[in-house]
Amino acid sequence: MSKNNIQQFTQLHTPYRLDRPVLSGSGMEGNFDSQAADCPFVFAHQDCFYMMYVGFDGVGYQTALATSSNLLEWEHKAIILPRLRTDERWDHVGAAGSWMLLESNGLYDLPRLKKIDNRYWMIYHAYPDKGYEAGGAVMGLAWTEDENLLEWHRLDQPVFTNQDGAVWEKAGLYKCCVIEHEERYWMFYNAKREEQWPWKEETGLAFSNDLIHWERYENNPILEVKEESFFSQFISDPCIKHDGQQWVNFAFGFDGRHAQGALAFSDDLTNWRAFEQPLLPHGAQGELDEIHAHKSSVIYWNGVLYHFYCASRSYNPGDVTKLIIFEGQDEFRCIAVATSEPITIGVIK
Repeated sequence: MSKNNIQQFTQLHTPYRLDRPVLSGSGMEGNFDSQAADCPFVFAHQDCFYMMYVGFDGVGYQTALATSSNLLEWEHKAIILPRLRTDERWDHVGAAGSWMLLESNGLYDLPRLKKIDNRYWMIYHAYPDKGYEAGGAVMGLAWTEDENLLEWHRLDQPVFTNQDGAVWEKAGLYKCCVIEHEERYWMFYNAKREEQWPWKEETGLAFSNDLIHWERYENNPILEVKEESFFSQFISDPCIKHDGQQWVNFAFGFDGRHAQGALAFSDDLTNWRAFEQPLLPHGAQGELDEIHAHKSSVIYWNGVLYHFYCASRSYNPGDVTKLIIFEGQDEFRCIAVATSEPITIGVIK
């Protein structure tokens, strides 16, 4: 089969978009999500669907859980990585959950958490300064033995930092995806080259046998930006699954104006090719995702592929939240979903 046209991956397309947020920030001053909800990670646990996500309050990210019985109606459950009351730790400003270890990498398997040493594991990233993603972030590891997933413990030191990296990642790390394959862990992560805007973000790879000690792939970055494409500035936020034939990466591209869902594929996890057409284009003016449709999390259930993502549009008076990223750019940022089939409501089995 030729792999030159993204339209041939029809099973991965999600053209039906819910015209309302599935989760948005509270807009309440002092709440962890007063300005935005962001970065969904959706999985199944016990008899419920869970979404790990982050809230932004103008200072930094904090990580929370929401629950659902049908993937469309979500309820905030608890903050699981709150801001720390001490400024002595490297992650005191905030902690943004990126990924939890899963039992399977299969796209069509229900994603369930995997226990390692009788614990569930999460990797997160944290920025050193107050503000929206301020400074060069590094990554930490957290774990829980709590089946309710409410009580998390953080390791004292970061497990992966930009200080040890190459030129393309020296200015800081971002989200990652961690999978287990061939008896070791593979971390796919994006990072930035420059400290000052506008910077470029690309995707790299590292390996570990214990989730703590990581060795970078010698041919990083494995996904690079491309001039005059929709990923001319960023190719970021990997979300990697195996569709039964090859590895697929639900990443996003950014061209300086819009962030849009990208699709890349690989036979071996090291050699990747990104399509030059977006898989999840930004929306029309006034739609939830008129500015950005990015930061993907996918789950297949009852014959339908659900593609969760962060949606951004211009702020309108009356919106519950307002996110100020740059002066003069006010956004309403929320979590949205698109599906492969017209959406119906069911119950998890």
